[in-house]
Amino acid sequence: MSKLLIVGTVAFDAIETPFGKTDKILGGAATYIGLSASQFNIDSAVVSVVGEDFPQDYLDLLKDRNIDISGTEIVKGGKTFFWSGKYHNDLNSRDTLDTQLNVLADFQPVVPEDFKSPDIVMLGNLHPLVQLSVLEQLERPKLVVLDTMNFWMDNTWDDLMKVIAKVDALTINDEEARQLTNEYSLVKAARKIAELGPKYVVIKKGEHGALLFHDEQIFFAPALPLEEVFDPTGAGDTFAGGFTGYLAYTGDISFGNMKNAVIYGSNLASFCVEKFGTERMQELTKEEVNQRLQEFRALTQFEINLT
Repeated sequence: MSKLLIVGTVAFDAIETPFGKTDKILGGAATYIGLSASQFNIDSAVVSVVGEDFPQDYLDLLKDRNIDISGTEIVKGGKTFFWSGKYHNDLNSRDTLDTQLNVLADFQPVVPEDFKSPDIVMLGNLHPLVQLSVLEQLERPKLVVLDTMNFWMDNTWDDLMKVIAKVDALTINDEEARQLTNEYSLVKAARKIAELGPKYVVIKKGEHGALLFHDEQIFFAPALPLEEVFDPTGAGDTFAGGFTGYLAYTGDISFGNMKNAVIYGSNLASFCVEKFGTERMQELTKEEVNQRLQEFRALTQFEINLT
């Protein structure tokens, strides 16, 4: 069975959108990635850190989905990473209300022995030096995928360039791609990113879908139009979990198969936004996933008669 190693935050979130608000709920990049990837028959592990305040029920939730958490450190007496944010009416922009690094501030990741030779690595949004320290513990995987954000571009540029140079694929949103390259055209931005090291570039455009670039090839996957969107938190990480989970499941990292992986990632992300936090991903069934894949097929396939 293929192995997927996931590195990222397991955290508490407090979220406010035009449709309501939550107190502390389960969040974190690695949590969303892991729950999404668990839709596939693979072995996965999460490398992260939480405090003693983190509920056992949340850890059991991950274990129940065949996610190895032996690489998730529990710091005695420590407090778990916490983020609070408020989304604007368009749900595309948000304000961060509070960020408490807590145990994440001194996080030194340790990869479990069973996952030091993974097939695929998903480096979720974290400090670039933490991402690099994980890569240094591994034998060369078939594919390393990196996610990052503008905060690291603003504050740790040199370290970010080091880790980008070592990965095979980069997933970022359109705003981050433009900031990283100083190019408004996403085609030009993807080309510049490829010059930094990654062979594959995935640029996420939220409700407008996702673009996949490799050499001179481009693939576009739309986002499924939804009647209700409650909370976009974690949608990008859910996409990444679907993308890497599918690639690990199939064992095929060709550009052609990455097109399918982008569709699977977009499909799973479309569920994530339907409820607050991870709630929708926790209850998601295989039947629902397959039914929505058929909707994606109907949305994107057509015949054309050339004149």
